[in-house]
This record gives sequence, C-alpha cells and structure tokens, in this order.
Amino acid sequence: MPATSQTLMSSRNKAAAKSAKTTDVVIPDKLYFRIGEVAQLCHLPAYVLRFWETEFPQLKPVKGSTGQRMYRHKDVENVLRIKKLLYEEGFTIAGARQHLRAENKGDKKQVPLPFPERITPDLKQIRQGLREILAMLSARQKRA
Repeated sequence: MPATSQTLMSSRNKAAAKSAKTTDVVIPDKLYFRIGEVAQLCHLPAYVLRFWETEFPQLKPVKGSTGQRMYRHKDVENVLRIKKLLYEEGFTIAGARQHLRAENKGDKKQVPLPFPERITPDLKQIRQGLREILAMLSARQKRA
C-alpha cells in the first residue's frame, strides 16, 4: 500500500508542476534575485537551478561578495524559458540546450533593410546627384 500512495504522490507532484505554467509567473522589478527567490518564483528547487547552471551556458548568475548567486532579470527569464522547454514542451536537456543556442543565433541575425526590388527613376536621379557631389568633393581634395 505505501508504494501506491507514493506513486499517487509523485503523479500529483507532476500534475502540479505541469499546472504551474511559466507564463503565469510575474517577475518583480528588481535588479538582482537570490537563488531562493528564483526557486520560489519559478517553483523549482534550488538544486535544480544549480544543476541547470552547469548544463546551460545562458545561465550565468553573478556571485556577490559573500559568494551567493545573484540572478538578474534576464537570468530569471532564461530559467523560465528552460523550464518551459523541459517541462511543458518535452525537450531533453541536450535538446533544450541546442534549441536555445539556435534561438540565440537567430537573435543575432540582421534583418534585411526593406529596399525596393526595382530602382525607380527618382532613385536613379538621386544616385546620379550623389555621384556628382562626390566627384566635386574629390576634385577639391586633390587641389588642396
């Protein structure tokens, strides 16, 4: 009988973890959070946060003069993102790490400027005018 109650308890804990969606978390407007505060905010044990620091390079809390981890707002957002990938979307740790790496590369990608595909006559005139100005300035520099 104890094994059954233990099984029931673990399934309840899993259900509770799944019901605590990461989108429901409101991060207070503070500069730094201690690991206990982050654990409470994200509904995770502190040892999980410490483990994730070893697995995810995106999690790098600074350590204060006392050696305690101090999470920034961005770190808390990363914890919530990792939690969502692992607990809600079903990623493995390696898969979540790869997904986050791909997301970060996508953020650094430059968005192309919205230039028209065809050059209109107005743009041709502007370009010609700029070339003439450039020629005048180049001629001035050579004389000086």
